[in-house]
Amino acid sequence: MSTNQIGLPAKDSKALAEQLNKLLATYEIYYQNLRNFHWNVAGPNFFELHAKFEELYTAATLAIDETAERILTLDQRPYSTFAEFISHAAIQEAGEVKDATEMVRIIRDNITALLQLEREVLEAAGEQADEGTASLMSDYITAKEKVVWMLSAYLR
Repeated sequence: MSTNQIGLPAKDSKALAEQLNKLLATYEIYYQNLRNFHWNVAGPNFFELHAKFEELYTAATLAIDETAERILTLDQRPYSTFAEFISHAAIQEAGEVKDATEMVRIIRDNITALLQLEREVLEAAGEQADEGTASLMSDYITAKEKVVWMLSAYLR
């Protein structure tokens, strides 16, 4: 059985990289949704939501880079075009949304979709003894669960 540059079975790593690419594509759409809302939020909660959306897209930027680099570490190519992101993402572009509460709901739902993908990647990484990918997903999951809780509390 051939292995990749970090000693994992190449076939398993390719399958895992495909899952990571779906996660990457979803992150990119999530990021753009956050930028959209950051730029266009208005109303009485402007200051807090403007800052929160910026905090979230800043964190997303780091996760996007780390996910793409993990794909490269597995000897695979990360998606890098808008066409790839749009066609492989598990979420949709938000488009024009004027209601701040709806923006928060969309972001919470986007994060929930990311969580589902991260859990799937975590499970596959565990089955393949890929500790690097599993550790990355575990960290992402922990952080996102708290954000989902906070956004859900905001929506009550």
